[in-house]
Formats: sequence, C-alpha cells, structure tokens
Amino acid sequence: MTLELRAAPLVLGLLASPISASPLQAHFQEIIPSSDVLPEGGTVTVDMVFTHPVEGGPVLEMARPAQAGVLLAGRKTDMTDRLVMKASGGKSAWSFTHDLPEPGAAIFYVAPRPYWEAAEGKYIIHYAKVIVDSYASGEGWDTLVGLPVEIRPLTRPTGLWTGNLFSGVVLKAGQPVPSAEVEVEFINDGTVKTPNDAFVTQVVKADANGTFTYAIPRAGWWGFAALLEGDEPMTSPEGRQVPVENGALIWVKATDMGGK
Repeated sequence: MTLELRAAPLVLGLLASPISASPLQAHFQEIIPSSDVLPEGGTVTVDMVFTHPVEGGPVLEMARPAQAGVLLAGRKTDMTDRLVMKASGGKSAWSFTHDLPEPGAAIFYVAPRPYWEAAEGKYIIHYAKVIVDSYASGEGWDTLVGLPVEIRPLTRPTGLWTGNLFSGVVLKAGQPVPSAEVEVEFINDGTVKTPNDAFVTQVVKADANGTFTYAIPRAGWWGFAALLEGDEPMTSPEGRQVPVENGALIWVKATDMGGK
C-alpha cells in the first residue's frame, strides 16, 4: 500500500541505516487528537505542531502539510483541504475536526512538507500518525496507512495504562528495518524537570526484526520516532546537496489508573 502525496517534493526512498540526531536537536511532528478513545463516538479535533515536546519548544514553523487524512475500515478520507491554520508559539500549526459516528479505529496521519533545518544541514520529513478508537471497538488499530516509513503497533495504542509496555515494528516501504533507532519523548506540561540533557530524549534500538519495546513511565502523550536517512539528497536553499531525515512517528496516550 502506497501513500500518494500531492504537490510536494518529498523524497520517498530510504536507507535502512538510522540517521543520528542529538537529543538537544530532537524534533517531533505532533499529531494529537482531543481524545484517544470515544466511548460513544462523536467528533474529534486533531492538532498538528512541529516542536520539541519534552522541552516545551521552541515550536518550529510548519508549512501546510502535503497531505493529512484518516484511514477507517479500509477507507481513506483526505483532510488536506479541511486544515485550519492554528498558531502555536508564534509559528504556524494546523488543526482539523472529524466526525466518527461508527465503531472502529480511526488512524489519523500527516505527511508534512520538507522542513529545512539549517543547524543540522538537512531536510526533515516526519510522517506521523495517531489512532482514535471510536466506540472503544478495539478493532483495526494495527492497519497500515502505507506511509513511506511507518511504525506498525504490536500493542494496541489506545486504552493504555501508565506503566504498560508499548511495542512496534519500524517499517520502510512496508518492510521491517533491523536495528532501527527509535527516539521517545512525551509532551511535557512543564511539571517535569529533567535532571540533565540525557533525560530529554529516550532512545531504544529495534531488534533484527525491526521490533522495539518501551515501558511508559508517566501518563500523557508519548511519541515514538524512528529516524531513517533518505536514499536521495535534496537541494538546500544555498544550492547544496544535503541529506534528508525521514521519520516514522506514532503517538500514544497513557492514563493513570483512576485518571481520565
């Protein structure tokens, strides 16, 4: 299954080798719904921000995505034309709403336009997704969107308790990526102070089958980002050939027992 992107100079080819990134420079494409489970169906709002979650910013400028949509019961609905610009931290961010009147896991996804990171001398394209389970159906949550790089969840990504293990498989063109490095961050509301920079971005490495596991230590939204280097370079604003970081991201929410 292949995702067709419209009017965007995206590099789809990838190498299996991970691309290195300093924890201080870790960017995460957020795609966060108003709820991960809708017990009685209803309307969900999905916000998209490009930022550094644990550090609370800075927020990075996010151009109108090349494509955003939802996959539900094998059918894709394109949301690109329904995106609304929603400023965050003085930068452009995006949002849309969608009704989920029927049971099933709705997989929301975004394919951003390339972001030029001058400090690192590369372009960044983070393909991100999140699952919202309508009517708490427990069905369809591991369906693949068909993104160029993608994480297939092995743990149901909705209805997670704090402390649960989350497992997934890093995929490139639908195939597992052995030994892929996965960065992990949570959206910090400012109440967590990291002891030092080593705690900002957690890192786990996938096994020979591309599978990784992480124990979620705190309630909130957690992002898992597998960073891979593109097959072909792109041209920088200065006219140089530069590498491309393609990220496969998935977001999951953990809830404390007795919490909401």
